[in-house]
Amino acid sequence: MKSSSAKPNHHLIEGILLALLGAVCFSTKAIFVKLAYRDTQIDALTLLAWRMIFSVPFFVGAAAISSSKATNTKFTARQWAYIAIIGCLGYYISSLLDFLGLAYVSAGIERLILFVYPTLVLLMSAVIFKVKIKPLQWLAVAITYIGLAIAFISEIDWSAPQSNHFLLGSLYIFICAFTYAAYIVGSGRLIPQVGASKFNSYAMSFASVGVLLHFALFSNVSLFHLPPLVYVYSFLMAVFSTVIPSYLVTAAINRMGSDNTAIVGSVGPVSTIVLANFFLGEAITFWQLAGTLLILVGVLIIGKQK
Repeated sequence: MKSSSAKPNHHLIEGILLALLGAVCFSTKAIFVKLAYRDTQIDALTLLAWRMIFSVPFFVGAAAISSSKATNTKFTARQWAYIAIIGCLGYYISSLLDFLGLAYVSAGIERLILFVYPTLVLLMSAVIFKVKIKPLQWLAVAITYIGLAIAFISEIDWSAPQSNHFLLGSLYIFICAFTYAAYIVGSGRLIPQVGASKFNSYAMSFASVGVLLHFALFSNVSLFHLPPLVYVYSFLMAVFSTVIPSYLVTAAINRMGSDNTAIVGSVGPVSTIVLANFFLGEAITFWQLAGTLLILVGVLIIGKQK
């Protein structure tokens, strides 16, 4: 009996560590994007395209390795379609919306808005899979959005001419949170069927193709002869904010499920706020901390109940 219970506990500890490190790595993405916007004149789509150009060799290589294994199981046509859709939702559409929003809002407020995605995961699970939401979970959702409102209102200056830009950027980020929640829900169903590493490799490959097709069709900017810092930030973002954390998070989901992974990801807003203060000089305000605390409380209650 002792050995049978040790394995699940071991997987849980591994999952927590993987999700924690993945969340911190993901939080560096907003820092690299803001640094690129600050130090160059790059636009969101071009920056995202270079992020994917640097990322896709890792994912294509990993996909080829996983598919060449003797234990490999071929995808069904339905699985191929789901992986393509979910991958594009999570790392093409969500990423593009996120990059567009970061042009108008701070890294700290971006992460706080994005972090409401666990509440959206809960609501999607209720609508799609008929999971009953308990009264305490509804309270947690309310606490989360009250925290977001506190942080949001403290950030905006209604008298400033840029206030409309702030609202537009916030809307981009919120839609990003919605599409990312859809990715979490979908990946939580598919990963147990196809495997974490294989799923992530193909999902990210599809997303990379989507981004590059979007760039080819809608951008007139050349990918070459850009400021050197664009390539530096894009490469760092590809490795430390995309490739490494994507595998960490999918491995965590495989060990302890999407709900628990979302809970551990609670460290994301805190790490982003700290990193933004250190690298970007963004102020850490009392209301921002108060809003962050409420959001974390709400998310943790949701996770505890689930």
